[in-house]
Amino acid sequence: MQWLAFAAFPVVAVVCWLYTVSVTRSRFPKLRNKRICLLIAHPDDEAMFFAPTLLALTEPSLGNHVKILCLSSGDADGLGETRKKELIKSGISLGLRKEDDVFIVESPEFQDSMTTTWDKTKIAGLLSSAFAPNLANPMKNKSLDAPTATIDVLITFDKTGISSHPNHISLFHGARHFISQLIHNRPGWNSPVDMYTLTTVSVLRKYTSFFDALLSMCVMIISKKQLGDHPSPLIFLSGPPEVRTAQKAMTDAHKSQMKWFRWGWIGLSRYMVLNDLRLEKITGS
Repeated sequence: MQWLAFAAFPVVAVVCWLYTVSVTRSRFPKLRNKRICLLIAHPDDEAMFFAPTLLALTEPSLGNHVKILCLSSGDADGLGETRKKELIKSGISLGLRKEDDVFIVESPEFQDSMTTTWDKTKIAGLLSSAFAPNLANPMKNKSLDAPTATIDVLITFDKTGISSHPNHISLFHGARHFISQLIHNRPGWNSPVDMYTLTTVSVLRKYTSFFDALLSMCVMIISKKQLGDHPSPLIFLSGPPEVRTAQKAMTDAHKSQMKWFRWGWIGLSRYMVLNDLRLEKITGS
């Protein structure tokens, strides 16, 4: 009987996975008709960490327009031009409408490095020039006018950056600074841009693939919720076809990055299967 229990475990696990996919898609809130920017640090971040988010939000029936803004070409190994092309190919495979929806920044201010922290004010300045040009002339006095921007949602890493990469963590602080600037000296107004961050989990959960799906759904159920036009938290859970699409975004698009350890990541990481995002609460600086 013991061998039968062991044999049945994978079947039960897959059934639970498929059940949680059905529940999360039918009962959890979604973003609809939004202009969305995914802010990443390096080409392949979109596939290794945010594939479930992209695959969910680019579903045509939701009416969202999703773009990717990448703050470096990942040129640490001299492969910048190759990695730019790989990011575009990956983005299209994960649901982006067209190649022009991928923007890649090359600046000495944002060098791909495991030891470099990017300046949050420079990140905020870049986001302002891209999505809120009116911030080019910061207000010294309070204004009654509503803040404006050309996007509705900004998605990026949380304060731990999933892998503790300093470039990832810098995006969190730079994005928060950008949102804070939007509502600075505008009392009574909320930010026109919602900032969502990808939740970092423990190392143990990080490498449990779809086995983490049921636990993540239960955590979401008991979490404090915010509904309406600014829902939080959000969960995007992929089924087997979407997981395979995410894996192919790495193996077929990001070929230059497929070192041995990334094969382990795309096979075991829960971030290839599910993303849980939380809305950041930000006040004007």
